[in-house]
Amino acid sequence: MNPRITDSSRDEDEQFEGCLSFFDVRGRVPRPLRITVETTTLDGEVATTTYHRGLASLIHHEIDHLDGLLYTARMRTGIDPIPVEEYRQTGHSWAYKQ
Repeated sequence: MNPRITDSSRDEDEQFEGCLSFFDVRGRVPRPLRITVETTTLDGEVATTTYHRGLASLIHHEIDHLDGLLYTARMRTGIDPIPVEEYRQTGHSWAYKQ
């Protein structure tokens, strides 16, 4: 319960994200490659988990929702989401820079 990000890497990757809040568009969002999340268990204990790469991005995206943010708020200034049809034609699947 009540997840919060307590640490994140400086290293980022930028991938297209989608969301049911913006069903027909996708946007490139920079996210840290590693995040550490603190939560409270049903027993009231504090649990800390570290996530990497794709899972870190997914968890970060969902925590943003709990904080009232949509992925569009994290997109770089001056870059707009693109229609799903255009995204599908990019020929790029999720890939991490080495």
